[in-house]
Amino acid sequence: MASQRRHVGYSPLSTEEERDDYNGSGDDPRFSYTPKKFDMVPWKSIALALFLVCLGSTLIFLSFFIFTGHMGGDRSQATGLLFLGILSFLPGFYETRIAYYSWRGAKGYRFASIPGY
Repeated sequence: MASQRRHVGYSPLSTEEERDDYNGSGDDPRFSYTPKKFDMVPWKSIALALFLVCLGSTLIFLSFFIFTGHMGGDRSQATGLLFLGILSFLPGFYETRIAYYSWRGAKGYRFASIPGY
């Protein structure tokens, strides 16, 4: 069975740019709305990010000590710890950095960028 095409008549868009003035002020309320959700601090997410940074740092230091011979263990154990340390450190550092810059009030950073749990 062959598919049938529907013939829809399209009309071209106007070339004139229409400007809507809202309340005579010229401000578009779609872009000036800031909900209270942007100002809420996601404490659970920040605590998780700090935990991941601490866990990742600990695992990276343990792998460093095994690599240098200050602790006993195989090279494969140190490689595994290094991989897990990097895997937990990077997302924790990323969210901690966003939380820090949001707290400082840096331009372009908001607590809404951090997912809430």
